[in-house]
Amino acid sequence: MNKRRYDLVVFDWDGTLLDSTTAIVRAIQAASVDVGAERPTDERARYVIGMGLLEALKYAVPDLPESRYDDLVHAYRKHYLSGDHELSLFDGVEALLQALQAEHRWVAVATGKSRQGLDRALAHSGLGRYFDTTRTADETRGKPHPQMLEEIIEQFAVDPERTLMIGDTTHDLLMAQNAGAKGLGITHGAHPVSALLDCAPVGMVNSIPDLANWLIKNG
Repeated sequence: MNKRRYDLVVFDWDGTLLDSTTAIVRAIQAASVDVGAERPTDERARYVIGMGLLEALKYAVPDLPESRYDDLVHAYRKHYLSGDHELSLFDGVEALLQALQAEHRWVAVATGKSRQGLDRALAHSGLGRYFDTTRTADETRGKPHPQMLEEIIEQFAVDPERTLMIGDTTHDLLMAQNAGAKGLGITHGAHPVSALLDCAPVGMVNSIPDLANWLIKNG
């Protein structure tokens, strides 16, 4: 990774670094059944990954009375947290983060998770030491609004053009666009390749090792 096109590299979490897409979909579906709502399709549940939790559940389960969404949130957390400790990072994640840290780049996370949820995930994974900062959806505006990414960019006084946002959903790539940053799509997560391509990313990769190779040539 000899070139230095990007000084700040920002990762989404779920579906990008952590192989959690299926677990999230199943938790949304189980929670909807718990509260007596119609079970969303896999496609509808996958679409909301990366959004803030309440916004995501309102989209995934749109016909629930407003007063019941708190119950849905609690049910979702119960189902997801019952198995989140068993989820795995995608192959190559820690090696990539070590390489970025060795190059003295700023490395961050911008996620639709809550602060409590991300801190729990960082503790389980042991990756917290690799990130210079993190932002969660309950601390700022959710994706694809640019505020989350803009705050990270401002913290390190980096040119948005020298910022790379890496994610598996259109929410990630649209947030990058809205912040004036560059977006790179990774295809092993929640959204289909065609949808990611519609967001005009600077690149597309299929795995974390592919991402490491892409950064060697383009980053």
